[in-house]
Amino acid sequence: MDETVAEYIRRTVLKIPRDEIKTVLQKWGFLSETQLQTVNFHQIKDNISQEVVQLCEENSAGIKQAAVLDIIYNHIYQNKKIWSVYQMRKTGEELEYFDLTDFKKKFKRRLQSALKNVTITFREYEDNAIWIRVAWGTPHRQPNQYKPSYVVYHSQTPYAFISASVLKSNLPLLCQALTVASNYHDIREMELRSHSLNSLKDIVFNRYSQNFQTYCPKPLQEKAVEPESEDLRISNENRREKERIQRLNQEAFGDGPQPILQFAQYKLETMFKSNPKMDVLDKKQPFRCLVKFSSPHLLESLKSLAPAGMADAPLSPLLTCIPQKARNYFRIREKKGVFPESFVSP
Repeated sequence: MDETVAEYIRRTVLKIPRDEIKTVLQKWGFLSETQLQTVNFHQIKDNISQEVVQLCEENSAGIKQAAVLDIIYNHIYQNKKIWSVYQMRKTGEELEYFDLTDFKKKFKRRLQSALKNVTITFREYEDNAIWIRVAWGTPHRQPNQYKPSYVVYHSQTPYAFISASVLKSNLPLLCQALTVASNYHDIREMELRSHSLNSLKDIVFNRYSQNFQTYCPKPLQEKAVEPESEDLRISNENRREKERIQRLNQEAFGDGPQPILQFAQYKLETMFKSNPKMDVLDKKQPFRCLVKFSSPHLLESLKSLAPAGMADAPLSPLLTCIPQKARNYFRIREKKGVFPESFVSP
């Protein structure tokens, strides 16, 4: 086995928590159960990694097997990367049968025709997700296995999730290969990024529970009430207000947990209105500013504002509609008003 491959396998094993190394290696499937039983998984991780490498040498592991182990690791610990959402488009509305073998051939052919030294590895998962790992090289250097790009593509959908390497110059090649292999004609970044890949999927696939805000103020109706003490009246008012806030919050955010977003950026562009006699503005120019929100869990933070008494209920639709705005990014082209410009997590 090549020393470079051995070192890469060793480093990958060292990244895995010690209590989960055996489980990850079982999912890998390259080493037999008999071989895994010879490894002492209760010792320090450095010794475990050395024993695993020795077993891989007996099986003559190559870069392909090492790349598959890396995919399995990143699939399990996918929140360690920053994922960006890309949306692809067709010129027509025709639906085509998806052939995985044909997809792999086209993807490889496109990249290898543009760059000779490149390592491409695929792995399919049960949710129709195709994980693609690309290690980039140069015309004179072998691929750098420590800085690969990752693509998660769901067949029969126009969405791809990309965690790019430091080499941003290779991103256009990656996007081009993806569009050719999936029979699309155009691809654009949605300005929707997060560490949580599953939350991004929930947003673009509309898989989470969020209701549209349907609150409409109702006129107060007079009714006869019996006299009550001031303390009891205040207690009843507080209870009714809490119930109202809870109902409006549920209408706006739904029952389920919110997708994990950590940053939202709004662009404000509106006309400044003033008395014509004051002559504040000689020219009619739009007023522009940028508003940024950040939180470890932005949507859950917004959801807690009204119950905590920090905002009135119902919360503004400009804040509760962030996932819808992100999902409909390319269909939203408002000339005036406030709209999300980008959604990013650091």
